Amino acid sequence: MKKTANSGQIFILAILTITLVLLSTEVYVYETTSQTVNSKSDSFSDFVFMTKLGCKHTIISSLANVSVGGSASVLSTNLETLDSVVETQYQFGKCLLNYTLRNTSPYSNGVWRSWGSSGIGISGAYANFTFKTSDREVNATVYFVMNITTTVSILGAYQRLTGNNKQINIICNLFNEGTSALAKNITTYYKVGNNWFKADSSNNYSVTNYGNGTYSLTFRASILGSEVTVSTKVYDTREIFVRANTTCTRV
Repeated sequence: MKKTANSGQIFILAILTITLVLLSTEVYVYETTSQTVNSKSDSFSDFVFMTKLGCKHTIISSLANVSVGGSASVLSTNLETLDSVVETQYQFGKCLLNYTLRNTSPYSNGVWRSWGSSGIGISGAYANFTFKTSDREVNATVYFVMNITTTVSILGAYQRLTGNNKQINIICNLFNEGTSALAKNITTYYKVGNNWFKADSSNNYSVTNYGNGTYSLTFRASILGSEVTVSTKVYDTREIFVRANTTCTRV
């Protein structure tokens, strides 16, 4: 787990570096293209756009870190770093970027993790931002919200074969901010007694990707009794981790 957290930190630093380059490029473009008021307004709009993009990438990378066991404080730490970058790079006048992490249920310090046994798993981060600028020609306050959420939903069913053998079928749906999304990796587990086992080739494990955020997971396992509990662990393409457990229905 420590190795994964370190990888997340490297990813975060990379995102912050990219954001710095983008913001610096925007200032350069402004300085070398035009000095007119209209051009300045356009450049201001572009700077706001790039600031929002930087906020989004910072929250995504921070949530990716937190979702695999990193400290929840990494979100505020990285947003503080981003604030400093934005305020330093704005060269049209004074600039201030403030943020507030959501602390109303189900969020705590801007983070929401819900990985229960109901077939739904959620990893999310939420922050409100205020971007203020002041100079001779552009005085503006921009308010915006960043709500990043990865959700997995699973529904399981099984058929009894010979003895304790069972054919297990799981439908897995993945969402980013409520919109269907693709997974980078899915692993599936089943429970025997108090122990969890990973479904693999020995179980004839198969994953069918329908290309629209829906996946069919099938495998066979020897499980005593009528209760079949399964778990899916999913990474989306943004490296955000989420997990969901459910009890399968016999068909």
